[in-house]
Amino acid sequence: MTENVGSVAQIAVYPVKSLAGRTVGEARVGPAGLVGDRAWAVVDATTGERVTTRTAPAMAEVVATGDGEADTITLTEVLGLPVRLVRAEAPQGDAAAVHLVSRSAIARAAGGDVPEGCSADDPRANLLLALDDEQDERTWVGRNLRVGEVELSVSRTPKHCLGVYAEVRTPGLVRVGDRVEVLTP
Repeated sequence: MTENVGSVAQIAVYPVKSLAGRTVGEARVGPAGLVGDRAWAVVDATTGERVTTRTAPAMAEVVATGDGEADTITLTEVLGLPVRLVRAEAPQGDAAAVHLVSRSAIARAAGGDVPEGCSADDPRANLLLALDDEQDERTWVGRNLRVGEVELSVSRTPKHCLGVYAEVRTPGLVRVGDRVEVLTP
């Protein structure tokens, strides 16, 4: 049995950790999350240390093109620091495979309900959801969802972000407009 709670309004993939995301009409979701999401990291070309938005906030404004050489040149210019991209051995999601945020959460954040350290302007969600009235994704922790062909297990709310984190139970394809259903045990 399922309860339809809304639909997918937007899908974003973040190919390079800490850079801006790209919106797509559909995404393949594997066991570790959206295919290609956070597959690359930026490192200081001199020291080999990872560079993130904590130390280089301008990174968040750069959208990866998918061309490693072009992205490296752009980042070096923007940061004023020689950098290179390195392929991650595993996806680099800091907390879970998929990050879901509702438009309702963004509206709550605009009203002041924002976790400390969170950007309400850019919640960095993989799936932006348009939920029906009275729905709050935070109530889904511990429950399973079906989004398109994908089944997710909502694991927790993030400490410094809006929405919820989920692990992948059944891989598949998710598209903008797909229904979001809460599965009942």
